[in-house]
Parts: sequence; structure tokens; C-alpha cells
Amino acid sequence: MQELVVDLHIHSHYSRATSKDCTFEGLYRWGKLKGITVIGTGDFTHPAWFSEMRQKLEPAEGGLFKLRDELATPIDASLPPSVQNQPIRFVPTVEIATIYSKGGKVRKLHQLVVMPDFDGVSELNARLERIGNLKADGRPILGLDSKELLRHTLEVNPDSLYIPAHIWTPWFGMFGSKSGFDSLQEAFEELAPQIRAIETGLSSDPHMNWRVENLDDITITSHSDAHSPGKLGREATLVRSALSYGEIIGAIKSNDKRLIGTIEFFPEEGKYHADGHRACNVRLLPTQTKKLGGICPVCGKPLVVGVDNRVSELATRSEGYKPSNAKQVTYIIPLPEILAELENSKSTNGKRVVEAYRQVITLLGNEFDILRTISVNTIESAGFKLLALAIDRLRKGEVVRQSGYDGLYGTIKIFKDGEERKTMTNQLSLL
Repeated sequence: MQELVVDLHIHSHYSRATSKDCTFEGLYRWGKLKGITVIGTGDFTHPAWFSEMRQKLEPAEGGLFKLRDELATPIDASLPPSVQNQPIRFVPTVEIATIYSKGGKVRKLHQLVVMPDFDGVSELNARLERIGNLKADGRPILGLDSKELLRHTLEVNPDSLYIPAHIWTPWFGMFGSKSGFDSLQEAFEELAPQIRAIETGLSSDPHMNWRVENLDDITITSHSDAHSPGKLGREATLVRSALSYGEIIGAIKSNDKRLIGTIEFFPEEGKYHADGHRACNVRLLPTQTKKLGGICPVCGKPLVVGVDNRVSELATRSEGYKPSNAKQVTYIIPLPEILAELENSKSTNGKRVVEAYRQVITLLGNEFDILRTISVNTIESAGFKLLALAIDRLRKGEVVRQSGYDGLYGTIKIFKDGEERKTMTNQLSLL
């Protein structure tokens, strides 16, 4: 039994608006740097990507796959020794968009499908190929009721996992304000009991989802929806189990003690947390939206109702409710973003930030250990005083938050504007 960081929702370079580095080699490299054990392949419905999967991956522990040694060995040699021994396993996954009419409304839902073997992937792909074009995008768009997609998935392999993705996103979430449903039963009817897990999405967290009684028996998971390898693990799920598909997926389906919890964005950083209109530079709290009757005060058109507001609409409990079986919730800011703030850089890809990242990883180990478990004193002793202070503040939740809205990411910062570095290092001695 070991603690496993699991990130099932990612995309390949065949999806729109993704990095050319979304290859198995790129995912393997960044998985090691981040400290992620199990990574979804993403996009298994795309013929070219599925071909790459069969060429570059080979079976490992039951239902899991690993990068072939001839591809993995040179990558390991290029990495700091501190992360070379991190095991990386892949599991077949895909995000599928469905657009259809139901209950007098157009529905647009995204869902994540996880399968344990290539035979099942082949059969599901063959079924879906008769419904829509799988070659156009790594995330295919199908004119199919989500309930029927669930039915196909379970018929192909009952051990598959079907997760409604980023369930609160306005246009493409199961509970989204623009095209979603109000309950699992409304969306999936007699198959609703087959939904065992949901994905929070970047704009919500478990605390928000706990308020919705309809989700009481559903496992809360989080994943990155990464469109580049460097974004892996910005959200993830923690499982304590043996390294096998059955154990990991069983933990998610059952929500038992093997499911430790989730690693989360601060939800304010998500692109749809608050209400507003990006073009009009209008960002609003739910109470302000209500006073305006849902109409933008600048252009007079309906506002984009964000996740915080939509959760409140469907919630049956007040803010702060925590169930007796609540799982662990850990908030992070990706290490490159913290280092960019410390370097006063607007980009996480700047030369100084990239070099600082490599130095920190080389001396301390993988990113998740640095963010979550390595002591602040150890970080300071390694020569990273400001980083030690930043990590301490992060773990205490002492961050500056500005909510995202209408497709614009929010901002989470460690330090206040104008805060003097000398003052910050003096604070470190008080830890």
C-alpha cells in the first residue's frame, strides 16, 4: 500500500489548443518532476493517438501501462537524481463532449471515461465511430445523450469508470448554468446509480460540493484537465492502495478508506468561479447578480452565471457544512507560479524561473513533496528562504485571492502588493 497521486483528465497533442509537448515522453518527464504516479493517457478515441498508445506503452501492473524502457531510459538520465525513481504509470482515458437535446433544452456535457485495457478501448472506439467523427479532435464531439454514452461504456467493460467532468462549468458541466441539469437523476435517469464519481473542476472544491445533498453518495475527484505537460497535477486525487487499476478505480468507486482526498486549486483561481462579463470588465458576487436580475449593467445582456452562484442554487446546506466522512482537501499553487512570483516574473517559462525550478527539484525532490510534505525548515536549510516562507503561507491558506469569471482565470498570490522582501525574510525567523 502506498500513497498515489492520480491525474486522470489530460489531453494529447491531438486535442485543440494543446501543447505539441503533450506526448507520452512529455507526460512521463513532467509526471516525474511533479511526483504523480498514475496519469491518464487522454484522447484514446483519436486513431493516431491510440496508435501511439499501442506503440509506446506496454502492460505493467493489472490494468496499468508504462512507457517502454527504450523511451523512458534517456528521459530518466536527463532528470535530476532526486526524481528519477518516481514510478509513472498510464491508464487509458478520454474526455468526450456530448451535445444533444433533452427536456426541451440543448445540453452540452463533458465526461471522462477510464478503461483498463486496449481491447475495451478498441470496442468503444468502434461504437463511437459510427456516431461521430473521432479524427477531428482528441476530445470528440458527439451528438449522443450522455446517458447512452454511459450505457455504451458499461456494456463494453463494466469495470470502466465514467466521471462527469468539471461538473459546474457553465457551458459544459453536468450542473452548468448554461446547459446542464439540476440533478444526476435528471441527466442519467435509470442509470444514475452507475455514476460513482464526479470531478470538481478548477472553479469548485469539495467544500462547495458538500453543500449539495444530491452528491452525498458520490466520490469527489479532482484532475488537471492539462493541455500541456507542465500543467499536470494542478488538481489531482490521492489514493492509498496497491499499484493496480482495480485498486485505484475501486477506491474511487467505493469512496472507502483507500481514497485519501484531493489536491485542489483555490477555487477562486478557476475561470468560472464568479459571475460576470469579461468583455465588459464586470465581475460580480452572487448577491450582486441577484440584485441586477442577472443582467450585465454595462451591455444589458444576461451575465455568465459562475460556479459559486450555481452551487448556491442547487445547495441544500449552508456554507461550511462538512460531512462526517469528509476526505482530505489540500490546496496548492503550482511551484512554477510561486517561483515566478518570487522572481517578479510574469511568466513561468522565463529563464530564471525555469532554472530556479530545476535547482529546487534537484535539491529537495518532486514538486508535490515540496508543496505538501517537506518541512519548511528543510526548505529553508536548502537555501530557499523566501520559498520556505511562501510554502508556509500556502499551507496555512494565507493567500491573496481574486476570483476568475467568464473564462478569465483568477489570481492567487502569496504576497501582497508592495510587501517588502526584507519584511518577508524577517517573518521567516518567526515561523
